[in-house]
Formats: sequence, C-alpha cells, structure tokens
Amino acid sequence: MHADPVRKRSLTLAGHRTSISLEDAFWDALQEIAAARGITMTALVREVDEARGITPLSQSLRVHALNWYRARDRH
Repeated sequence: MHADPVRKRSLTLAGHRTSISLEDAFWDALQEIAAARGITMTALVREVDEARGITPLSQSLRVHALNWYRARDRH
C-alpha cells in the first residue's frame, strides 16, 4: 500500500486566503460529502472551520470525513 500524495488547495475563509494540505483521498471524501449535502466544498470547509476551536483545520477536516462515513455506515 502506498500513501496518497498530499495536495495543497487554497480557499478563502472568513475573508482570508488560506491553504490546506490533505491527501487526495480526503479531498475526494470531502467533495463527496459536499455533493451529498448539496453545498460547495468551500461551504463545507467553512462549517468545519467555524466549529473546530483550536484544532488544526486539516486535522478537523480529516476527522469530519471519518465521522461522516462512520455515521453513514451505521444507517
């Protein structure tokens, strides 16, 4: 098994430009979550950003994706 490459993407959050580095699998998962919810990737990242407290954004996004898939599998 090989590790996914880490990709950096830039978004504007709270009026500031920020870069987020995540593995391709997480970018794909977040895109799927956003599509399933009918929102943009930026809107999803904004929601996670607003709820994360002091946890790093990239870590919060990974955990969000994991929790979403876990919850979906329980149904």
